[in-house]
Amino acid sequence: MVEFNIISPSGEAPALSKNALTVLQSRYLIKDHQGKCIETPAQLFSRVASLIAEAEAKYGATHTEVKGWHRKFYDLMASLKFLPNSPALMNANRPSGMLSACFVLPIEDSIEAIFETIKQTALIQKAGGGTGFSLDKLRPTGDRIASSGGTTSGPISFWRVFSETTDAIQQGAFRRGANMGMMSVEHPDILKFLHAKQNLKAFTNFNISVKITDNWMETLTTSGKSLNIVKNPRTQQRYLLPRRIDIASYTINDLHKLTGKQVLTSAQAGQFYTVSDIWETIIKCAANSGEPGVVFIDRINRDNPTPSLGRIEATNPCGEQPLLPFEACTLGSIDIAKFVAFTDGKADMDWPALAKTVKLAVRFLDNIIDVCNYPVRDTVRLAQGNRKIGLGVMGFADCLFLLKIPYDSQQGIEFGSTLMEFINKKAREASTELANSRGPFPNWNDSIWRTERNQKVRNASITCVAPTGTISIIANCSSGIEPAYSPVFVRRILDGSKMLQINPIFKQIAQKAGFYSKELEKQIAETGSIQKISKIPSSVRRIFRCTYDIKPEWHIKMQAVFQEHCDAAVSKTINFSEKATVAAVDKAYKLAYQLGCKGITIYRRHSRRHEPMSLY
Repeated sequence: MVEFNIISPSGEAPALSKNALTVLQSRYLIKDHQGKCIETPAQLFSRVASLIAEAEAKYGATHTEVKGWHRKFYDLMASLKFLPNSPALMNANRPSGMLSACFVLPIEDSIEAIFETIKQTALIQKAGGGTGFSLDKLRPTGDRIASSGGTTSGPISFWRVFSETTDAIQQGAFRRGANMGMMSVEHPDILKFLHAKQNLKAFTNFNISVKITDNWMETLTTSGKSLNIVKNPRTQQRYLLPRRIDIASYTINDLHKLTGKQVLTSAQAGQFYTVSDIWETIIKCAANSGEPGVVFIDRINRDNPTPSLGRIEATNPCGEQPLLPFEACTLGSIDIAKFVAFTDGKADMDWPALAKTVKLAVRFLDNIIDVCNYPVRDTVRLAQGNRKIGLGVMGFADCLFLLKIPYDSQQGIEFGSTLMEFINKKAREASTELANSRGPFPNWNDSIWRTERNQKVRNASITCVAPTGTISIIANCSSGIEPAYSPVFVRRILDGSKMLQINPIFKQIAQKAGFYSKELEKQIAETGSIQKISKIPSSVRRIFRCTYDIKPEWHIKMQAVFQEHCDAAVSKTINFSEKATVAAVDKAYKLAYQLGCKGITIYRRHSRRHEPMSLY
């Protein structure tokens, strides 16, 4: 293990914005016992690069070659063209040694198993990782407990313990704890689950999504009046949900048990929740609070690379990485805007340079698996057996600005498709090269890569699109594939402090054209849009279309084309104005399904008191 105060290689020092330095000093740089930073950003990148380069020795690299890889990985990060997920930056060559961001843990239906998972959650989150869970196996509220003769308090009560655990370790953690909770639409406690986060003070460290199958969606579309049948996971007994039940207090004994011979009259059937009723509850809750999201679980499992190892039942906290129980994944993102080249004043993508960076980034992420210290022993087997990585993008909105392509245009959609198709292709080629020299991932022989695709790869999943919240601040670029929130806005970070963010591309264009001023900056920060500012040329206004200037269907179309060329999934928020109707949310959720998205999350502006990005 190298020393923590490693000196950076003789490369370019990272050119960081003021906001990037603030974030690095707050969360990432090593501090002494008095809380004073004793590490520079260059030393941080060198610290990470050194550890990642050490993995090369496992595959026969000499000491000199390892030093060469150290330099390459350092330059990759210091250029801010690529950054790995936050735990890698925080923990490389430090005592924790945990470098992965994404974990899914099983919750089995016993007290011993539940609290073992709670312990594992604490260990992962203490090191900066995020956790996802499926609540499907937990027996419903009021169900019998054979060992004690009593009844269970149900999934929501145990879910609350997970949330409290995250809160309890919050203070000592590097960053805010993040979780994903999922439940099937066919679980008896689904009504409790759907309403759980309508109390905006509850489960604040959880995102939630309801899992819906293709059959359920087809029933909704063709015969929404069909009754919604739920099933006790312990007994497999089927039930109907009476409309009269109190959502907060109902138990399994309040449900209507179905028998094989029973036929309901129309009047009797009218007493129970239909598929349409459940769907309406989902979209009303989402319109009100932004949750639950929806996950199309069959769509996810059609891309499950290792179905012989089981079905995927949950994702990481932001939804971009579906994982098996005890599986882990490390993410990294390329700042696409840094590959826009100008020739005689004309902007275009430097595709060869991007291909070279994709190849190096895949190697970087694959190396992480060999040097990562996984805090939960059970994750090691699957993490190393499937070697999942998640290479994605950030700076996409900035890239469109430089290319003068509006986000909400057919040209924008086509460019997004072309871009992700290129990255996915080059990433797979890079993974195949690694497989040829290092061997395919150990579970390759029983995977769809062999049985369906006939391709050797080093990694069971290679690409995904993450939200890149913090690393995009470090890279000084827009987040993931989101449109820019506004040319000028305020961002809140972990300690509650605020950072003013001004899009550097907009500022440069405005200054060059002579219409930039502090007054304009303030005006934009108050409204979040330049579309009604007449002194800004219409050609500039058309290019700088931001989050709330763009209709939800364009957000979804963009998510869908990136998903088409992505191994895992896409993290994307579909933004609505505060005046958005439930009908508009209904349309969006259905469009996401029709276009092949693996899930959808929406947010209606001002539906929550505290927002990470806001205006003056």
